[in-house]
Amino acid sequence: MKLPAPLHVLNEGLAFLLELAALAALAWWGWDSAENVALRLLLAVAAPAVAAVVWGLFAAPKARFRVPLAGVLAVKALVFGAAALALLGVDRPVWAVVFAAVALVNTALATADRQAAMHRDA
Repeated sequence: MKLPAPLHVLNEGLAFLLELAALAALAWWGWDSAENVALRLLLAVAAPAVAAVVWGLFAAPKARFRVPLAGVLAVKALVFGAAALALLGVDRPVWAVVFAAVALVNTALATADRQAAMHRDA
């Protein structure tokens, strides 16, 4: 299913906002997960940093390593799933469900759009 151009742009923008929200949720979880300030700071920086590095290596549009679509989707599921679990960990279950649902719909639309473009160009 090829999205009309305005919807494609909107969905890509939403994807970027979801990526930022995932990093923020992981940082929030990291800060909320410890009592010691040094450990809080370490987790608040390390959790989103690990997610960002994995995303950049395998799932970003200009990823360092090209992996099949299944690999990209696995990385997205891992990062978005971790963010949803992080929101549960900071006692925001409604936010976790909404985030996961929006990320799922966004990823499904983006995947269908990319596959349609690939089939059209082939």
